[in-house]
This record gives sequence, structure tokens and C-alpha cells, in this order.
Amino acid sequence: MSRVARLGEWLFRRRTALPIPLILALLLIPPPAWSARAVLGLVAAGAALITMAEALRLWAVHHIGVISRTRSDRLGPLISSGPFALVRNPLYLGNIALWTGFALAAQLPWLVPMFLLVLAAEYHAIVRWEEELLSARRGDEYRAYAARVPRWIPRLAGPRPAAGAPPAFSWRETLFSERGTLMAIGAGALLLWLKGRALG
Repeated sequence: MSRVARLGEWLFRRRTALPIPLILALLLIPPPAWSARAVLGLVAAGAALITMAEALRLWAVHHIGVISRTRSDRLGPLISSGPFALVRNPLYLGNIALWTGFALAAQLPWLVPMFLLVLAAEYHAIVRWEEELLSARRGDEYRAYAARVPRWIPRLAGPRPAAGAPPAFSWRETLFSERGTLMAIGAGALLLWLKGRALG
């Protein structure tokens, strides 16, 4: 296993605690004195991005299910339907978009490139570990999937990828599996609102 993959495994097992510095930055750094129009624009853009990011996560969880919550190297079946037919890591893309949305909603757009840099490094290592694991355990099945579906940039044009199996999970199961992220989004929105009230 490569050094990057070993780092990725370490990060994967601790990925719930890793965003704490990002959370502290959003809550403790006061925003500049924006005009009312700029504040409205940033908050609206952030809320729209958060909504789209969570919609992508829900779509992905609808196909992959509760296995997305594991902290171990246990593997479920190889999923190639829904967003996984367009890009190999839709959940991580959704996470990156969520953090970007919160940086905008917190009226701290200068944090966006910093968040992108931190998250890109973290997810690059995690994905390298996951890919080595999948290649070792799924062999040609995974390598064929990786050859036709991009890692990060969704394939929105060109030949349509194989559809894969239909969703294996109901929307009720999907929402139950995603409840932690949904609650975190609600808590984040509430904390940013309280921060605004305290600074206002």
C-alpha cells in the first residue's frame, strides 16, 4: 500500500472529527462589514449550494445505502447506478459543496479556496486508499468501472455510461441513513444564525 493510501486509511477512520477546524473557523471568524445586499447574496448563494449538495448526497445514499457510514474497510457491492454512473465519488463532491456553501452562508467567501485545498488533500488521500482496496478486492470489475467513470469530474457528455442496477434503498431508508448529515446541516444553519445575532 502506498504512503498516500495509508494516510487515506488513517483519515477515513477519523473523518468525522476532521472537520472540527473548519467548523471553528466558520463560527469564530467574524465576517467583514458587507452591505445588506452583499449579505443577502452570499447567504442565498450558500443556501442554494448547500441544498444542491445535500440533494446530490441523498441521491447517492439512495443508491449506496448505509455502507456509506462505515468506518471500517468493509465493502458492499460495487455501485454503478445513479450518480455513481457519472462520477465515482459523488458523496465526497457533495461534502465539498456543503462546506463551500457554509463558507458563503457565513459571509466568509475568502475561506472557500482554503476549504477546497484542505478537503481536496483529505479526499485525495482517502480516495487513493479506497481505490487500492477496491482494486485488490474487486479486481477487474472495479478496474473496468474506474476506466469508464471519472474520479472527480462528472461525465455529463459523450457516450452514456452503463445504467447499473436500480436503487436498492427506499427514500425512507435513505433519509434514515442520511439523518446525521441532515441534522448537522440544521445545526450548522442554527449556529450561523445565532452567530449573526450575536455579532449584529
